[in-house]
Amino acid sequence: MRDMKIPQHIAIILDGNGRWAKQRGMPRNYGHTAGAKNVEKICKAAYDMGVKYLTLYAFSTENWNRPDGEVSALMKLLESYLKNCVKTAEKNNMRVRVIGDTTKLSEKFQKQIVQLEEASSCNDGLNLQIAINYGSRDEMVRAMRKMFEELRAQERDAQEIDEKLFLEYLDTAKIPDPDLLIRTSGEQRLSNFLLWQLAYSEFYFTDVPWPDFNAVELKKAIDVYQGRERRFGGLHV
Repeated sequence: MRDMKIPQHIAIILDGNGRWAKQRGMPRNYGHTAGAKNVEKICKAAYDMGVKYLTLYAFSTENWNRPDGEVSALMKLLESYLKNCVKTAEKNNMRVRVIGDTTKLSEKFQKQIVQLEEASSCNDGLNLQIAINYGSRDEMVRAMRKMFEELRAQERDAQEIDEKLFLEYLDTAKIPDPDLLIRTSGEQRLSNFLLWQLAYSEFYFTDVPWPDFNAVELKKAIDVYQGRERRFGGLHV
């Protein structure tokens, strides 16, 4: 009998908001709003199923290349979501953290992030990570800069550097690597998301767009995960 273990950490690339809206004859921002409303539902479903960590790809470093109007609307939507997330986190006992280069965000937005992380830091329910202005290559470059600065200041020795130490410099320090990656809306690529952390993760791709991705679809992804044989260095897990 297969081990029916629930993935401890699920990462999701939230894709398909714009296409979902287009199919309904609505502007792309309508889809982004619908997608934002879906976050709390999936957080609750994941936690009810036994998931401990959930990481959502909300805004990438490449998303700045979208039309100015769409970027502006996305930023406003994310700011509004994080503002309301303080109450949501308290209600659902969630700990919320933001990963990515937040220094590129507005000062107001940065303050909201700090307030949210501080307000939810003692919650012991679902650990929710929201990736905003996140790109995995950028994350690794920033990590290397921090490490170089400490080496130059002689706070570190080059002989100390290994995978375990490198992890401490990443945005996801002290957060376990994802067991399962889900990407919605049919695309089958990583789009510069958690490249280091996903080294041994299982991947699940679905044609369902993010606004329509619900508890039933999440259960399907977990069922597929449970049906796979996990191997690390030739060992079954």
